[in-house]
Amino acid sequence: MTWSQPDLSDQVAVVTGASRGVGKGVAVVLGEYGATVFVTGRSSRAAGDAGRTVEATAEEVTARGGRGIPVVTDHTDDLEVDALFDRVRREPGRLDLLVANAWGGYENYDYRLFGLPFWEQPVERFDTMVAAGLRSHLTASRSAVPLMLDQGSGLIVLTGGWDDPDRYLGNVPYDVVKTATSRLVATMAHELRPHGVSVVGVYPGFTRTEAVVDAFAAGGAEPPPNAHSPELVGRAVAAVAADPGVGSLSGSGAQVATYAERYGFTDVDGRSFERFVLPDEL
Repeated sequence: MTWSQPDLSDQVAVVTGASRGVGKGVAVVLGEYGATVFVTGRSSRAAGDAGRTVEATAEEVTARGGRGIPVVTDHTDDLEVDALFDRVRREPGRLDLLVANAWGGYENYDYRLFGLPFWEQPVERFDTMVAAGLRSHLTASRSAVPLMLDQGSGLIVLTGGWDDPDRYLGNVPYDVVKTATSRLVATMAHELRPHGVSVVGVYPGFTRTEAVVDAFAAGGAEPPPNAHSPELVGRAVAAVAADPGVGSLSGSGAQVATYAERYGFTDVDGRSFERFVLPDEL
């Protein structure tokens, strides 16, 4: 298929966890394609944060041709999540796309402990990954769905799953949350299908986020060549959102490399990527 940049100028989107990383990559690409994007996350200039904030991402969305609207939201706080979608209902009055991406599962995490067996992992690590990952996907979707039901249409994209349920991901809490997120795609899609609302998983591979770049830089290295940009995830989300046959994808999930092959797009630097496969020694 030949890639044709989609026109999303009539689309209203919410992208959670978009002050940095994958969420920012998705938000700015949606803006480049003309969408109005509510950019959410906890990092804000008002709180004294610098650089990677919801305001900075929203400004980039607008600079690229869309309309960026920053909304400071802690997605572990149900009242703040409800307030976000109440604002969407009041202002544009519609919601075409939710990208549930917020992930705080690595907060205060020592990466050196990642590979420890589950009986040596603090149970708080599981609680954090569930609350700041899986649960935040569910609560954002739960609050978004009433707007979509009123329209009889809409798309929910979850980024936190994985496309190989039989592959161990190197850490029991992480593996369970990733697998459960993919299952959330399937089960929400089942219940929403009669209402014209689709749910699709768009899963990053090895992504060159700011955190990844910083981590490699600390060791005097660059991320490996199989690391794609966060904006490749944005192109995948945009392609799915613009697909008139998106209903046929509802309930399924795939890596961005799979969508790139399906729709014919490349990364922002023109490169194509194979589907990311974890090493066998995990």
